[in-house]
Amino acid sequence: MDGNRRYAKEYLDDDIDAGHKLGEKKIEELMDWCLDLRIKYVTVYAFSSENFNRGDDEVNFLMDLSENSFYNIADNPRIHENRVHIRALGDVQALPENVRKAIEYAAERTKEYRDFTISVCIAYGGRQEIVAAVKEIARKVRDGEMAVDDISEDTLSTHMYTSDIPDPDLILRTSGEVRVSNFLLWQLAYSELYFTDIYWPGFRRIDLLRAIRTYQQRVRRYGK
Repeated sequence: MDGNRRYAKEYLDDDIDAGHKLGEKKIEELMDWCLDLRIKYVTVYAFSSENFNRGDDEVNFLMDLSENSFYNIADNPRIHENRVHIRALGDVQALPENVRKAIEYAAERTKEYRDFTISVCIAYGGRQEIVAAVKEIARKVRDGEMAVDDISEDTLSTHMYTSDIPDPDLILRTSGEVRVSNFLLWQLAYSELYFTDIYWPGFRRIDLLRAIRTYQQRVRRYGK
């Protein structure tokens, strides 16, 4: 979900906070669209581990925005009507306490739901996720819980944050950047990639439908 700051510079007199607020509202719209389309799994990249390197004022604003977002989502009637499981993926312990509490609130309120799953990647990095999985596997080998020869692709997959959901079919990036920026690096091995020039706050339902239509027209061979 890229382009909040550039959208603000072009359309909001460089009010970066306003751009981020519009981006947060767009996530709620996206969730509604995906529920209407019966898309069972949605994963959004809200805040990367590298984003902590931004200025303190912007990071603090984004943390407060994230806190409010988790509370709002957890209290949204549509989430409960559709039995949507909400959870965060990433180094949650690196987040401020107020954000962690909001994540816990959303997870607790939706813990019994599995009709849909919305995963929010926050304080997340794909390389860091792989390193964390390797460390956990190494600990198990060291402690005699696993043999080196038992390690396979499935072993890595089961130690990822996303071990309980399918790998993504479609990765969609807004704002015109043509890269994945450390997002789900292990999981996207066979995902279809779709890039659009539209900044995230300006993303519309028709843009999502175009991405899905493009995906439907592709032939997925999985290396065959």
